[in-house]
Amino acid sequence: MFKGLSAFPLTPLSHGEIEEKSFVSLLEKLVAAKVDSIGALGSTGSYAYLTREQRYRATRLAVSIAADIPVITSIGHTRFEEVLHLAEDAQNAGVSGVLLAPVSYQTLSADEVFRLYERITAELSVPLCLYDNSATTGFEFTDELLIALSHLNKVGSIKLGDLSSDANAASQRIKNLKSRVPEGLTIGISGDAQSAAGILAGCDVWYSVLAGLFPHYSRKLIQAALRGDERETHKLDMALNPLWHFYRRHGSLRVIATLAEILGETASPCLPFPLETLTGEERASLVTVMGELNCLC
Repeated sequence: MFKGLSAFPLTPLSHGEIEEKSFVSLLEKLVAAKVDSIGALGSTGSYAYLTREQRYRATRLAVSIAADIPVITSIGHTRFEEVLHLAEDAQNAGVSGVLLAPVSYQTLSADEVFRLYERITAELSVPLCLYDNSATTGFEFTDELLIALSHLNKVGSIKLGDLSSDANAASQRIKNLKSRVPEGLTIGISGDAQSAAGILAGCDVWYSVLAGLFPHYSRKLIQAALRGDERETHKLDMALNPLWHFYRRHGSLRVIATLAEILGETASPCLPFPLETLTGEERASLVTVMGELNCLC
């Protein structure tokens, strides 16, 4: 399950409520593209802004639309008791796996993070993906902690949030991790702009924001990387450089949500208040870039 292309779609919102028609349409496009898994309610899916009831409803919808494609959903919350409730809800909804970042108002210590995962994995009946997302949690995993956590019950994948831009260093890190984690556990990469390099360095799965809106192009990119075709991978990745520049300025969520609005995939606004999609000159520039990136559609 934790392999290949894992697409993370938006959860379009209107006045704080899930706009289910648009959500279903996005999911159906992922199914048609035959992605390897669907990461419903990831950070791109605004899980942290939704109520427990909304998260359950969205997860059930994703599972029903996905058919035989595995669905992964986030169970992160600042209260551990809510994490337990969310894990139970996700499993009752029929997910194939769950994703957990160490969400906390106060930055956690390594020991606290270990105990969090130790307790939640003891309660799970489905595999868990360790979610390294320091940009939102403020917590930075060390490789030693990731390796220790990988040996806990039900841990099936590690979602890396950062990887060295030096190809040799990145490859060596992935090789070291794979030599010390349990057999069968996968190493994944997120952060779209670095993901092509991450797959070439030895990662098994791309946890992709881009694929949530543009699954066909994303499949071409990861397939080239997985077969080790560096020339084709770089060509496909370099074509997206104008988009990666927007990611670096505004973050992937705002950019992909703006593109969804521009393309008519969602109504505007589609993000949870007070988050906003791009406006003014930046939005106009993104429209221009999108016109040049007709390969995506």
